[in-house]
Amino acid sequence: MLNYAAILISISALFGYINFRWLKLPATIGVMLISVVLGISFKTLEVFHPDSVSPLRQFLTGFDFTAFVLDFILCFLLFAGALHVNINQLRGSLATVISYATVGVVISTGFIGWLTHLVVYQFGYNLDLASCLLFGALISPTDPIAVIGILSKYEIPKKLKIEIIGESLFNDGVGVVVFTVIYALTTGSAGSFTLGNGIKILLTEVIGGLGIGFIVGFLGYILIKSIDHYQTEIMITLAIVTGGYSLASGFHASGPLAMVVAGLIIGNRGKEKAMSLTTADYLDKFWELIDEICNTILFVLMGLEIFIIPFDKSYLLIGCILILVTLAARYISLLPAFFLFKRNETRKGLHLAVLTWGGLRGGISIALALSLNNKIEGSSLFSVSTYCIVLFSIVVQGLTIPKLLSRF
Repeated sequence: MLNYAAILISISALFGYINFRWLKLPATIGVMLISVVLGISFKTLEVFHPDSVSPLRQFLTGFDFTAFVLDFILCFLLFAGALHVNINQLRGSLATVISYATVGVVISTGFIGWLTHLVVYQFGYNLDLASCLLFGALISPTDPIAVIGILSKYEIPKKLKIEIIGESLFNDGVGVVVFTVIYALTTGSAGSFTLGNGIKILLTEVIGGLGIGFIVGFLGYILIKSIDHYQTEIMITLAIVTGGYSLASGFHASGPLAMVVAGLIIGNRGKEKAMSLTTADYLDKFWELIDEICNTILFVLMGLEIFIIPFDKSYLLIGCILILVTLAARYISLLPAFFLFKRNETRKGLHLAVLTWGGLRGGISIALALSLNNKIEGSSLFSVSTYCIVLFSIVVQGLTIPKLLSRF
């Protein structure tokens, strides 16, 4: 484990330096682009000299990317993100954000699953609709981490910025829940594929996650309020994240949702009523650094993992088609909430365009795709398609969103 950590941190630091020194791209986009280029280069080299890159294949094959993302790094990223969200600002857009992250995810899952079923059939792959819906669930959660860094450079409406950030937090949690429900029903681990079983799993994940997040967040708030020692208070927040996430997993509840709730409590009520200015300052800097380190390592791994993905020409073509399907699903999934809560918006077209184009897919989608690992029919196809969509969204959408944002 120490060797894995040493290699990952060293590579991430090197790629971060190269990006900052020469490429000067947004950090997450830059390090991922370097990783992708290297991954493809090593994949090409393997065709001619397999032995020269066998250590890299051995390293990546032995590394459990899915467990690293879903069981470890995700809790830190979500807590750090929620810690910096102002509830008072979020409250004005709460209905919109929740609608995007719930109804929107469900609509996107159904739309992508149905069209994926039709597309793959045209290429001779007779995959059942349930498996395609599973792909729709794993690719629907947006992950606009790269966009958030860009947003700060432009004077755009605060409500739009809050919507994107808020949606990304709740989207991750809800997306993982929807994926878990469909996966459990599809594989039979939750019994038969019935509406009752689906609702049971959904309620356990959502209510359990929200409840555990509130309990550990409020308990942490009480402990922090009773002392004034920033080192110990920061340790308490680490305990909230690691302990709360493990507790949620133990009760089969949603760890991501628990971390969002806990982060909102500590970042708002905790800072206002339980911390000194010194503690709040150290807390912000500590979690900003954790967020940056975790994001850099995550995006480096996302790029390098391309080396072990079994690419196929038909898979790549399907993946390119599904990029368009995913963009269309993103746009359609926003419409109900947008026209319900944004009827008085003066620049509807531009607002929708930013939300659609800024809905990036990232590490969670890749982790969920790799977790299938031949457990369902079409898992290899879904892994390749996921990589196509994620690469397009991070590199193309991530690098072109500034032009769209500048119109504000």
